[in-house]
Amino acid sequence: MVSFTLNGRQVSVDAAANTPLLWVIRDHVGLTGTKYGCGAGLCGACTVHLDGKAVRSCQTQVSEVTNKTVVTIEGLSPNASHPLQKAWVALEVPQCGYCQSGQIMKAAELLASTPKPDRAQIVAHMDGNICRCGTYHRIIAAVEQASREG
Repeated sequence: MVSFTLNGRQVSVDAAANTPLLWVIRDHVGLTGTKYGCGAGLCGACTVHLDGKAVRSCQTQVSEVTNKTVVTIEGLSPNASHPLQKAWVALEVPQCGYCQSGQIMKAAELLASTPKPDRAQIVAHMDGNICRCGTYHRIIAAVEQASREG
C-alpha cells in the first residue's frame, strides 16, 4: 500500500511500487483529467503537481509520492474558478483539448512562482508541453490573462 495526499485528501492504493503515478491516478483512484500522451515523459499531457512542482506522472513511480502531496487538474480548484481555467475558457484555448490539463498544470506551476511572468518567461516555462493542434498562441495569451487577473 502506498499512501499520499491527492487533491487535499489522503488516499491509499494497493499498487506495485514501480507503477506510474499516471495509472494510479486514472485506474486506481478514477480521476481521468490527467491524460496519457506519450508514456515517455516527452509531451506533458500527464503533468501533475508533486509537492508544488510540475512532474510527468507517466515517469513518476507511485513509490516516489509516499507521504507527499499530489494535485491533478481536478484538484486545481473545486469549481474551475482558477484564473487559468477561466482564461482557458474565455480565450477558447483548446481545439481537441487533450493536452490542456497538462498545459494548465504546467502554467499553474509558473504562476505560483512567478505571478506576473513576461511572454519570454511563459514561453520558456511551457517549453516541452506539446499541443498537437498548435494552439500555443492561445495558451500564451491565456497565461498572460490569468497573470493579470490572478
